[in-house]
Parts: sequence; C-alpha cells; structure tokens
Amino acid sequence: MNDAAARRFPRFVGAGSAATEIRLMTAGDAHAVLAFARELPTHDLLFLPRDITHPKVLEAWVHELERGTLTSVLALRADAVVGCATVVRDPLSWSPHVAELRVVVASHARGSGVGRTLMEDAFALARSLGAEKIVAQMTVDQTGAIATFESMGFRAEALLRDHVRDHAGIKHDIVVLGHDVAAVEARSAAYGLGAALDASERT
Repeated sequence: MNDAAARRFPRFVGAGSAATEIRLMTAGDAHAVLAFARELPTHDLLFLPRDITHPKVLEAWVHELERGTLTSVLALRADAVVGCATVVRDPLSWSPHVAELRVVVASHARGSGVGRTLMEDAFALARSLGAEKIVAQMTVDQTGAIATFESMGFRAEALLRDHVRDHAGIKHDIVVLGHDVAAVEARSAAYGLGAALDASERT
C-alpha cells in the first residue's frame, strides 16, 4: 500500500450518532469482526470462500493480514463493526495482477452509504497495490450490490450455477464481476472522468 492510500485511514464519514469510523483492520479487531459476522444473515456469507463465523477462519484471516496477502477495511459505529471490505491478492499465483474485493455490511447499516464507501476504499486500495484487474463475486439475488459495482465500472464475466450451498442444503448461483482497470480508466478519460476519480481517491 502506498502512502497516499494509507493516509485515507482512519477517518469519519457522517456526523452525530450516525458517524462511521473507517479504518484498516488489525489483529486486535478479530473479536469484533467475529461478532459482526455472527450477526449477518447466512445468505450474505455465501459468496465468501470460507465461513467467517468460525474462530479458526478468523485466525487464518488475521494471519493473512499480518502476511500482507489481505488488506481489510472496517466500518465501525460506537466501536461495533457494521461493515468490512477486503482486498485479496496472491503475488505467488498465476494471477498476481488480479485483486478480489469482498464486501459485507450489517443489515441495519444498509442504505446509509457504508457499503459504497467500503467498496470505493477497497477499490482504491487494490489500485494502490498495483492491481490491473479487480473482481468481485456475489449471489445473483444481491441486486443492490451488483448495481453498485456496475456503477463503478464492473461488468458481469461469469455465472457459476449451483456454486455454493447454504446450511439448509440449498444451492445458489454466483455471479462474477470484473473490472479491467486500464480499459475502464481509458473510457473514463475519454469522457473527462479520470481526473475526478483520481481526485476522489486523494481525499
């Protein structure tokens, strides 16, 4: 992460009782993140590769944070986690140029802009880490999240049928969205949007 990206955190968005702190996750946040995960509807967790409601999964998450293969941004209100976005990259894989974004938001915090803020911050972090392509995946019925990603230049690339199975044994389809950073920035520049995007990431 470069210095410009690091300077984005911590910060507050909103005001008064609705003020939300946005900051990077550390190992000390594990218990708060576990409590947050256990309050999420099970359906919201299906697009994640592992069930983050299990303590051992959180332990592995923290380990990857410390290794630097993950970067997570938290949204907190009154010290309680209400949202989380994670940037995942594997520099030793065949896709070192690709970053994956994973975003989850508490039900009671939706519609307040928290999800959009986390998506934009995670996207900016992925860019600062040198990602040339950014992907995200979710169940096909998460139409609000899909629409937000599409408004940021993501486009559907694949539909994985019956790809995940919930605790009740019901299978669900997953949609994979992709963002070719160079191509989208070129289109944005053609419409005069590139400078505005860069300016928003510096604030």
